[in-house]
Amino acid sequence: MPASDPHAVPTLAQQLTDAVGAAIAAAYPEQAGADPLIRPSDHADLQANAALALAKRVGANPREVATTVSEAIPGGSAVGHVEISGPGFLNLTLADEALWAQAEARRADPRLGVASSQAGVRTVIDYSGPNIAKEMHVGHIRSTVIGDCLVRVLTFLGSDVLKQNHLGDWGTQFGMLIQYITENPDQPWRHDEIDSVSHQPSTVSALDTLYREARKQFDADPAFADRSRQRVVALQAGDAQTLAVWREIVAESQFYFDRVYDRLGIQLSARDSRGESSYNDLLDDVATELTESGIAVTSDGALVVLSEEVTGPDGQPAALMVRKRDGGYGYDTTDLATLRYRITELGADRILYLVDSRQALHFRLLFEAARRAGWLTDDVQAVHVSFGSILGPDGKPFKTRSGETVRLMDLLDQAVAAAQTVVAEGAEAKGTALDQDTLQRIAEQAGIGAVKYADLSGSRVKDYVFDTERMTAFNGNTGVYLQYAHTRLTSILRRAAERGLHVPERAPALDGAALEPAERALILTADSLTDVLDAVADDLEPHRLAGFCYDLARAFTDFYEACPVLASPDPVRQRRLALVDLTRRTLAQGLELLGIAAPERM
Repeated sequence: MPASDPHAVPTLAQQLTDAVGAAIAAAYPEQAGADPLIRPSDHADLQANAALALAKRVGANPREVATTVSEAIPGGSAVGHVEISGPGFLNLTLADEALWAQAEARRADPRLGVASSQAGVRTVIDYSGPNIAKEMHVGHIRSTVIGDCLVRVLTFLGSDVLKQNHLGDWGTQFGMLIQYITENPDQPWRHDEIDSVSHQPSTVSALDTLYREARKQFDADPAFADRSRQRVVALQAGDAQTLAVWREIVAESQFYFDRVYDRLGIQLSARDSRGESSYNDLLDDVATELTESGIAVTSDGALVVLSEEVTGPDGQPAALMVRKRDGGYGYDTTDLATLRYRITELGADRILYLVDSRQALHFRLLFEAARRAGWLTDDVQAVHVSFGSILGPDGKPFKTRSGETVRLMDLLDQAVAAAQTVVAEGAEAKGTALDQDTLQRIAEQAGIGAVKYADLSGSRVKDYVFDTERMTAFNGNTGVYLQYAHTRLTSILRRAAERGLHVPERAPALDGAALEPAERALILTADSLTDVLDAVADDLEPHRLAGFCYDLARAFTDFYEACPVLASPDPVRQRRLALVDLTRRTLAQGLELLGIAAPERM
């Protein structure tokens, strides 16, 4: 973390690392700098496991080393009690005063003491990537949701994040679609033309329908097929009339994408979109550069980069296609041009590609070619952030009953409907009346949050089952459970204010009073936010943050059951109100970084 970061509050784990590290240096000067190996413990707050390794290096019994180190721990450190167990483990219990000072330090900072550990790093994140004139479907969820979470986390940690929505906006299919639209001007497809009469839910649904009709005519009518091919040539040549229709198709598609992103709460807009077409002028230069450097070679009339690292099933080098035999370019070349652009023009230090795991070979070949070309150096990191598939309740790829791909908006509607049922039943059980607008607003937040959390709560490389009943449950590891925990925290603070009680700007000192075990556990859990976010930034696994939020919500539930807040006398009440405030802010921050709403009422 930046040494001068005014927001940085060292975690309790770091404080123990420093304290035990100082003890090691004092007891065994020649071992100064040895890692204390601070780890979680079932027998204390944390555990130091360095004695076993130290004993081998200094030629002593591990328990003797552990005793010597424990006696050298500096006075006034966060360590309250040390117990030696097993062959030489140091079980470390934090002092209550140190725990409370940590809670107050985090509460006093608007960033909860989280340092800007990614400051100075420019990160380009390529995610979502829908196709122009095509409905977004179930296959777009993971790239969009995981990418958005990484954008939020890395931005919060100080990285200069550049969002890139790499749109599929070019290719022969557009010649066919444009020709059909030109010859059928009465067919509605613009968003201001779509109404109940057209039976189209969105402009891209209308465009998709027109494309299907164009495809049928293309296959059945040779004259139309010829006109479509001529339209492709006109598009690539920059014909004004053709380009005007194409640009309108792109704009209408972006209008639809914006609606989807707005509903999902995704931080993408038109200014982040960059279509494949924007790299067309760079493709010849890429091919020439790779040819002149000897990296690209001719094979069967095509220009390819033959891998020096990967072989195919036939034992021959795997190939990245730079130019086809007919002289045309494909997405391999576009991806090469895009990667070079992001390094040379955008100045990326780190480039993340949120694309499913089936494209692993493609990215391996892409990055290899870029390294050999000298574009991708040791100063730039390019990462394929892969992920698994979304499965239906039957464990198979998620499809409609007719076997078609599920529209993304339909999927969200299912989740919101399931959440509305759960919320309505919960309100009825508590005797709470919700008007229809309030019920719909809460259901929307809960349903969308449930979809996101279901995606983010497991390791991204694994498949997961889309089950609306399970993901909208109030109990268990669900987004709804976390949102409900936030509403309970908010409710305590609201009821306190109604009684004229306010969260103290600085809570009273403990003055020898002991913290309850549930209070200690809650402080320790909240304190790990910094380490969790740094881990997400490092390994790009949002499930670590989701797990943190779940652990925090559970720790709060235990605290709420064991430690009365409003019913306690001062100064205990003030201390617990401060702890509720810290927990609410920490959970709200975690949910915000996951891209999930933190409602005040449910």
